[in-house]
This record gives sequence, structure tokens and C-alpha cells, in this order.
Amino acid sequence: MPSHRYHDVYERVSVPLTDRRWPSARITEAPLWVPVDLRDGNQALAEPMDPERKRALFELMVVMGYKEIEVGYPSASQTDFDFVRLIRDADLAPEDVTIVVFTPARRDLIERTVESVEGIANDVVIHMYTATAPIWREQVLGRTRAEVAELITAGGRDILELAGDRENIRFEFSPEVFILTEPDFVLQVCDSMTTLWDATPQRPVILNLPATVEVATPNVYADQIEYMHRNLARRDGVILSVHPHNDRGTGIACAELAVLAGAQRVEGCIFGNGERTGNVDIATLALNLHAQGIDPMIDFSDIDRVRRTVEYCTRMPVPERHPYVGDLVYTAFSGTHQDAIKKGFAAHRERAAQAGRSEREIPWEVPYLPIDPADVGRSYDAVIRVNSQSGKGGIAYLLDTGYGIELPRRLQIDFAKHVQRLTDETGDEVTATMLRELLTAVYAPEPERIRLSESVIENSAVRLKIEVDGRVVERTADDPADLLARVATQAGLPMEVLSLAHQTADRIGRDARIAYLEYRSGGITQWSIGIGDSPVEASCRAALAAAQRISAGETRAVDRMPTA
Repeated sequence: MPSHRYHDVYERVSVPLTDRRWPSARITEAPLWVPVDLRDGNQALAEPMDPERKRALFELMVVMGYKEIEVGYPSASQTDFDFVRLIRDADLAPEDVTIVVFTPARRDLIERTVESVEGIANDVVIHMYTATAPIWREQVLGRTRAEVAELITAGGRDILELAGDRENIRFEFSPEVFILTEPDFVLQVCDSMTTLWDATPQRPVILNLPATVEVATPNVYADQIEYMHRNLARRDGVILSVHPHNDRGTGIACAELAVLAGAQRVEGCIFGNGERTGNVDIATLALNLHAQGIDPMIDFSDIDRVRRTVEYCTRMPVPERHPYVGDLVYTAFSGTHQDAIKKGFAAHRERAAQAGRSEREIPWEVPYLPIDPADVGRSYDAVIRVNSQSGKGGIAYLLDTGYGIELPRRLQIDFAKHVQRLTDETGDEVTATMLRELLTAVYAPEPERIRLSESVIENSAVRLKIEVDGRVVERTADDPADLLARVATQAGLPMEVLSLAHQTADRIGRDARIAYLEYRSGGITQWSIGIGDSPVEASCRAALAAAQRISAGETRAVDRMPTA
């Protein structure tokens, strides 16, 4: 490795701070979280979000409880501009949600940005940025320190001229690449902006100090933030914000130490999407607080729904080992871990019984599980059925090699408990044929109450003739599975479609398609499978199988706690 080509940046980025206070500080409350998925995260996508995906992600953020959301870069694209207008025209933002829009320090782009928020009744933050670090000044902007300072001041004056008289608009300034900017210079330009914008406690200015490229250990960033916190003018009129990236893989630590050092606000993406290795992961940050007994002020009680929406909007999967949300983070494969978790659950039950309280009311202390999976909407299946989980890899291998069936991971986990039950009862070796028969019996039962008589594709829609308890109805929809779910719900079989995936399975039959449907009924998440000659037929069969499972009572909850 040519390590000699790189040098320690400590001398370049260190600040004159010797009596640092952040090491002995403690986080006692959540900072203000500002998701930037719709702007910074969107810029990092190979395929940026279309309006439908942006809306879905914005509405998710509102439901989760985010009170300040950066919604776009309206001067950079018509799509972003139109989305800001949609927030106003469709009344998407509750009155307590602040809208943030992003702009460079250039008058024509500032004008376009101000135009985008015209008529929005919510509080609005206009977020202006300029790169301030030496390499960026010299190689990107081609300007001296004095020229960059004047560029920033000119942009601030333009914002003040165009929007300074609007009571619902506040201002934010980011010295881009703060982490590599000389301390005296960044302090100078930040103080000039708070003076220009007349920062007061009644109308505070946000100073956002980004680790645009993470180049040093987290303690260095903490020193930089504490230096600014202690030396900024008009400190009581400043909301000190941070925006860490993750180039060194320590973005979480940088953010946490920055809060210890005086930061009051954290910008990031829900699961850490962003340029290069990503922005800081504000879901992990929030749940880290939760795990320490501090209310993060954001609702993660249905974290799988959050993950599904983020994956849909970004077209990027969340890794299986991602903290708190990954499919495998509450599952133990090691025998020693399994034993400790089982004993921990038993002790937890005993403590609850002795206290005369429910298991959800007493302090959580279970080995290997920093939080109760139920807090984020996870069942105990993945934890307590660890032996079944250990076998799912072999199950998936036999189905794949025998029939080309590639089960989604969460369906693998669910199916494993049925396989375990079969092996416990028979003691037989499980073959690929037995697995397929069991898979069909469990997840693809023949429909009884609701049947499909006919399906015809007309342009982009599907016309369905459906028999419900002997009565025939006709419906047309773009999404046949969702339509059948509504029909089932109206027939007293409540079903909400959570996800639908397809695959081709030529080993089952020529042009055969399999649909895997994840649905929720009665608060329980379950799966069904449909096999057909087309995606539409497979989707319909999967939805009808789900309705049959609900009708037959297959969605009953399994025992939540392990036995000794």
C-alpha cells in the first residue's frame, strides 16, 4: 500500500483547544434531527427519486415525527423545484414542520430558491453553502480567502434582500468542508453571517458545520465543534448544527461527540445514504439514545415499515447487519449466544412476575440484545427460534438448487419454523421435494371464499372477475394484488399488502413466475406465494392464498417468549 502518499491531517485541522470539556459531557436529550434524504441523499442515488418516491419519503418522515426536513435543491432541477411547490399545493406539511431548501451563494440560484418557497405558510429555512477549505478555494473556486469571504457575504446579502422581511423564513449557512477549513477563517465567516442576518434567540441563525469529507478521528471533529461553540459571537442566537459524512466509517461517533461538544442539531439520512460512504445515519443515532434511556423524539416502533419505504424510494437495500434495522441484527446463530439469550428471556420473565408487572414495563436486561426487538416492531421469532434460523441457509439452498426458488430472506426466516416443526414431528431427512410441498401447503393454499374467475390485461390496467362467497364482482386496477387485498378486507378478511416480489422459476415450468406477498392482518405480518404463467397471474394467486390463510386462521400469533 502506498501509504507514504498520504499525510496526517491533524496539524491542518486541529484547533487551539487544551481544556476540552466534551470528554466529561453526557447526552441527556435528543438533538434536533434534520433528515436530508430528499436533497443530499437524493443526489447520491444512481437513479434519483421521482415525485412519487419523494412524496412517499416525505410523508414517512412526517409520520415518524421529524420537525425539520430538508426537501430539495430547487435551483438545481425542475423536479426539486416542483416538489417544493407540491408541498405547498398539496398541503403535505403539518404546520409544525419546518421546510429547508438548499442553495449555493449565487444570486440567480438564490432567487430561484426563494421563488420555490413562495406562499408556503410553514416555517422555512433557506440553507446557503459555500466551500471554505483551502484546496476547494484554490482548485475549485479559484479564489483567495478574502474573495471567498466576500462571496459568502454577497450571498447572505442577497438572501436578506429577497427574503429578510418574511417572518416565517430563517437562514442557515454551511461552510462546506468545515473540517478542513482554518479555524480562524471559518470563525470569521460564520460570525459575519450571524451579524449580517442579525441572529437573535427570537430569530436564530443555523450554523451548520459539516465533515463534508471525513478525514480525522472523531475526537478531532469534537474539538473543532467545541472550539466554535465556545468562540462564536451571538452564541445565544445560533443553532449549532453538524453534518458528518462517513468516509472513515466513524460518522456516528463524530455526530455523538459533536453533540457532547455543543452541537444542537444533526443533519443526516435515515439509514445513512449519501455520497461516497454516506451521510451520518440518523436512525442509528436516534436508537443509540433510545438504548441509553433517552427519548429520541422520533417514532421507530415499526422499523420494518420505515425500511421498506426507504428501500422503495432509494432503490437501495438496507444491509442485513445494519444496526437496529437489518434482517439479522436480533438473530443469534452461535450456540453460546443462543443459550445466553434464552436464559436472559427467562430471567426477564421472572423479574416481571416478581414485580407484578408486564414484561414491557420493566427495565430491559437481556444478554446480546441492547434493546428489546419489540420496541421497533420486531417479533421474537428471529431470536427465540434460533435453531430454526440456523437451518434456513440449508433450506434456501435446497429450494434454489432443486427448483430455482429464491425465497426472500424474511420469508426464509418464517418458513424455517415450519420446517423445524416438520423435522421435530417426523425425524426424517428433509428433501427438496418435501420442502416444496410444505412451502405450497403453508403459503399457497387453494382459495375457497374468494376465487378469481378471469383476469384480462387492458393497456396498463388489469380487469378482474372475482367470486366472493358465490357472488361475482368485476374490478379494474393497476395493482391486482392490492385490489384483491381490498376485496378481501371488504369480505371481512382484513389484509394490508406490505411488499410484493417476483421471480422467474423455469425449473417449475416454462415461463413460470412466482410472486412472494408480504402482508399484515390483525397486527401479524405473514407471507403467501402465488405461481402463474405471468406476473399478474402469480400476484393474483398470492393475494388469494393470503386471503385463504386469513380465512383459515393461519395468521395466529406464535408464542412470543422462548421456553426454558
